[in-house]
Amino acid sequence: MKKLVGVLGLTALSCAAALTLASCGDSKDKFGFIFLHDQKSTYDKNFIDAAKDVCDELGVKAVLKVNVAEDESCYAAAKKLVNAGCKGVFADSFGHEAHILRAAKEFKNVEFAHATGTTAHTEKLENFHNAFASIYEGRYIAGVAAGMKLKAMIEDKTITADAAKVGYVGAFPYAEVVSGYTSFFLGVKSVCESATMTVRYTGSWYDENAEATTATTLIDDDKCVLISQHADSQGCPRVCQNKKVPNVFYNGTNTALEDSFLTSSRINWRPFFKYFIENTLNGTKMPADWTGSLANGAVEVYIDEVNEKIAAPGTKEKMKEVKQALIDGKLNVFDTTTFTVSKFGDGVKDFTNLNAETDSTGKVTKYMADVDSDENYAGDTNVIKGNVFEESLYRSAPYFDIRIDGITEK
Repeated sequence: MKKLVGVLGLTALSCAAALTLASCGDSKDKFGFIFLHDQKSTYDKNFIDAAKDVCDELGVKAVLKVNVAEDESCYAAAKKLVNAGCKGVFADSFGHEAHILRAAKEFKNVEFAHATGTTAHTEKLENFHNAFASIYEGRYIAGVAAGMKLKAMIEDKTITADAAKVGYVGAFPYAEVVSGYTSFFLGVKSVCESATMTVRYTGSWYDENAEATTATTLIDDDKCVLISQHADSQGCPRVCQNKKVPNVFYNGTNTALEDSFLTSSRINWRPFFKYFIENTLNGTKMPADWTGSLANGAVEVYIDEVNEKIAAPGTKEKMKEVKQALIDGKLNVFDTTTFTVSKFGDGVKDFTNLNAETDSTGKVTKYMADVDSDENYAGDTNVIKGNVFEESLYRSAPYFDIRIDGITEK
């Protein structure tokens, strides 16, 4: 299959309005946006700001629907947006996909796009598209900053080498989360070899209490000395601030949390929204999948915002070096020579490593990923080429779900 090349984007749209069904701009051209939560969620705010900003820039009207559940109400929202005259409709959550796909099949004169989805390349509808970005690159760079902090803590005897334990608050054991926490850990390990990581799941994309409780458990019970997350509230960062534990955030900055915030990464959705809107208006055919990257600005890392109060010396310079190496192709995040697999799917039934083949050292030599998604998560595509796991190559959404050594899930 050909490599899927594209752009994704994100930012801030103008015109404040009540976010139940809000419209901005005077253009006759309308585009609809469906969000799982509202601006309280860092994940959704990232999309909302981008949608508003790009529509404002292009002079089209943004019609926003927030707090739309992953059920029939998503289809109802999409239908309402179509009936309101929207030429394109976008939804931002994984569970929205089946309902957006239903709408795309019904309203073939409207373009539909969906973030984190997996089925556009197999459905082959000309008006249905998936979009994502190689955020694993951003998380890897953020992991480098975290690794430098751990190494500095070891060198100044704040901790011992075997106490370099990272905690990770995850939402669900999905490939998107596994790909993210693994790339972050590989960034950490590239600097601090003794580091290990414990992942605990909340069972929700957005639950401030659960995220706070999980972060507390990782720090107090699991003795983690640095925390990161793939969850959408401020619960985890606030716990880290209170306990003065370094925190690598996601989808924004927490520079006000000066005793904990280290750095962050996010997907910038501006490039994709601009691409989607312009091509829709021009009647240009778009591919099933678009994947953004560091190179096209769809993946952002908050290097300039690194908190030098707690960061290790030289952190910004090292992050810039690693970023350029990734852009130049001199460094691959999922280099199979940098990790091993000795046990599969420990305690996780939904995703196992049964599709992996390893050599005697534990190096993964073949992996049949579930690229063409099905209910049994059956592997269908070998995604190992040479010494690289080719993430987001055969579709935009992540499919890295290997459980590597050094990481424990609870």
